[in-house]
Amino acid sequence: MTDRGGPRWGRGRTALVAFAVVTALAAGGVWLGQTSDRASAVDAAPKTSAAVQDVKEDGKPSDGLPTVRDCGIGAPEVKPRVITLTCTDVGMVATGISWKKYGAKDALGVGVVQVEKTAAGAETDAGFPATFRLYGPKRVDGGLAFTSLEVTYEGSTPLGDTTEMYNLA
Repeated sequence: MTDRGGPRWGRGRTALVAFAVVTALAAGGVWLGQTSDRASAVDAAPKTSAAVQDVKEDGKPSDGLPTVRDCGIGAPEVKPRVITLTCTDVGMVATGISWKKYGAKDALGVGVVQVEKTAAGAETDAGFPATFRLYGPKRVDGGLAFTSLEVTYEGSTPLGDTTEMYNLA
């Protein structure tokens, strides 16, 4: 009887080790598989004012082009990639803006309006593809700045309007 106990325990231990290794590999695969989901969730999340500061390009004025001052404060930027639309709560933010035209009188770009779920009574955080038009350049605090922003949504909209206007100065 003692002869059988040794080999049986060895087989059981081998099976247990194999089970542990397979479980660890499977768990690691699931974790790695979710990495891209986490990244896309972060991209889709509305940007807070702290995140907005990190996302913006170096927007130093150049060639006398009008600038944009986010919420009318901060350093003026040429071709900003992020513009806060609702300055009181940062619930709506234009992000990932790619400028197709940026001139002395107006600018045209495309991007996404990120909406926090508490803004506009939405049930979840959401992003809405949109076209952006800056216009109305005027002298503001000694520099030339766009004073108005028109947002035109492509498809569904956060507030029900296909076009929204924002005062930037």
